[in-house]
Amino acid sequence: MLRRIRAVLRARLREFYRDRASLMWNLAMPLFIVFAFAFLFSGEPEDLLKIGVLEGDQARSPFLATRYVQFIPLEDREAALSKVQRHQLDMLLDFSSEPRYWVNVYSAQGYVAERLLREAYGQVGSMPVRQTVAGRDVRYVDWVMPGVLAMNMMFSCLWGVGWVVVRYRKNGVLRRLQATPLTAFEFLTAQVAARLVIISAVTLLVYVGADLVVDFTMRGSHWTLAIVLFAGAACLTSMGLIVATRLRTEELADGLLNLVSWPMMLLSGVWFSMEGTNPAAQLLSQALPLTHLVAAARRVMIDGAGLLEVLPEIGILAAFTLVLLGLSAWLFRWS
Repeated sequence: MLRRIRAVLRARLREFYRDRASLMWNLAMPLFIVFAFAFLFSGEPEDLLKIGVLEGDQARSPFLATRYVQFIPLEDREAALSKVQRHQLDMLLDFSSEPRYWVNVYSAQGYVAERLLREAYGQVGSMPVRQTVAGRDVRYVDWVMPGVLAMNMMFSCLWGVGWVVVRYRKNGVLRRLQATPLTAFEFLTAQVAARLVIISAVTLLVYVGADLVVDFTMRGSHWTLAIVLFAGAACLTSMGLIVATRLRTEELADGLLNLVSWPMMLLSGVWFSMEGTNPAAQLLSQALPLTHLVAAARRVMIDGAGLLEVLPEIGILAAFTLVLLGLSAWLFRWS
């Protein structure tokens, strides 16, 4: 019995180290993740407070010289006040003819910002007029929920199509389909359509279940969110097809799908905001479909954005879908 176990064990180990692709991903992926986080969070220490500044005579304010505070120039007062209400800004300053500032009475960081403001003005003149707002802060679960929905869709789309098509090729299913009048574009379109039906049902169940458990924020229209998620699912499914166009083994498909998914998880703002990360990483993130999906879903759910406001992101996702689907049909091989 032990001899048979040793024989099977030896065969499995040989199969593993002879599969160069699988061996590479098992060794390279952990290093890639470590290097990616080191790159993302390299640079200067992160600012402790975020304060919005409206247009005006800012030169006369000694407060703007405060270190470790990020002063963000803004133009739309109403939008900025909304951010103060949701604790996305710690304070809003207005240096117009009548200098004023707004602080959320329920914000601990707003309290600290106001104390710093009073300290800065204590020796040089009168303070700007104090204005207050109130509002529930955006909890981390509220902020991260759009990213979780998008990430779940990404995994389902990439592996549910990419890995499955590779298995079809390996098992000879595609070779048999090649003998039919079915074209590559028709086959791939059907795969995308089937995955959209499945992911729509799964995402709806996840959304309802999560809402019942954590009661996350949803300020926008559910129909607008559905359109955004549908556009994202079509794009991510088309991306999975690109990976599956010519591969023959599931092991290599797993490696490539990980190579596609991990950068999107790190750079698309799923778990943390890209503000304050390396500028090169922020630029790279704009080339990833998941970034635009997460951004649009977050604007709908947290900011209450309407369909017209998220049309640019939907347009980008639709363009990605058309390009990726066309490339998949062109590169596709039945065997």
